[in-house]
Amino acid sequence: MNADAVTDSGIWFRVEASSAASAVRRAAERLGAQVEMGAVRIADLAIVAAELTSNLVKHADEGVLLLRPVRRAGQAGVELIAIDSGPGMADLTVSSQDGHSTTGTLGIGLGAIVRQASWFDGYSLPGKGTVLAVQVWPAEPARPSWAGALTRPLTGETVSGDGYAVRVADGRHQVLVSDGLGHGPLAGAATDAALAAFRDAPAGPPAVVVGHLHRSMSHTRGAALAVAELAPAAGVLHYAGLGNISGVVVEGGGQRRGLVSLPGIAGHQRPTIREYDYPFGPGARLVMHSDGVVDRWRMADYPGLMERSPLVMAATLLRDAGVRRDDACVLVARSWA
Repeated sequence: MNADAVTDSGIWFRVEASSAASAVRRAAERLGAQVEMGAVRIADLAIVAAELTSNLVKHADEGVLLLRPVRRAGQAGVELIAIDSGPGMADLTVSSQDGHSTTGTLGIGLGAIVRQASWFDGYSLPGKGTVLAVQVWPAEPARPSWAGALTRPLTGETVSGDGYAVRVADGRHQVLVSDGLGHGPLAGAATDAALAAFRDAPAGPPAVVVGHLHRSMSHTRGAALAVAELAPAAGVLHYAGLGNISGVVVEGGGQRRGLVSLPGIAGHQRPTIREYDYPFGPGARLVMHSDGVVDRWRMADYPGLMERSPLVMAATLLRDAGVRRDDACVLVARSWA
């Protein structure tokens, strides 16, 4: 096992051998201590980390695991996301029950994970692979988030120029995806500036927020970025983007509607900023990603994925549509009602 990349969004591990379980477990225990989780829940976290890694070694191809802190509702926890490229499971619910095994083991791995987790979700498809997402909280779990996202740096880099942020400002539910120009630390610095400006921006519609980000990033090399605001009560999504961030609304039946981003680089020149409104009905999902993710994915290839959490949906798309020759970010958001 090697630490493939250490970023502000967590640590990506390549899981290649049985020795990975102890290494990932120790890293999880350290993170649990850093977020002051408490001894009992750190022990539960250690079980989850070891079992997730063991499952990847025994059952999976090209297994990777993301370990990162998660903060919500005034508390901090630890999140683990295990991703593989096969062989996949026909029925994840059955496989999560104690006693079910496909390799002659006791079949307690996924069952133990579910028992110790504060929150668990997953998606598996034969021939495609499996995504398992687990959160361990020190006390009562926070409500699952209405948005989920992952970033992954270019192979060989330790810093990603892609990033995302989620906020609720005066009742406005907004998300940001940013792709810093180029790669490496300077691209990462541009995106960090965008994320900081987004979190501090006055409440306003996406076009106003994008204008604020543009003015706040003049000291950086700039970024392509887009801001979306979900207003499901009105059945509308508001969107403003600059550059090559892809935005798509996926309807409940899997139909896709592309979102418009205008040419430009936030932080440079004087780009035209314009906001567009799109229908956003019950069951719809917003998908945003950088150009490190190819735009040829189809929901028809993933039966049942729309019903999973935004985080699991984002991880699945990143696995199958992300390219290794570029930084990559995928964000998925849904109605929280």
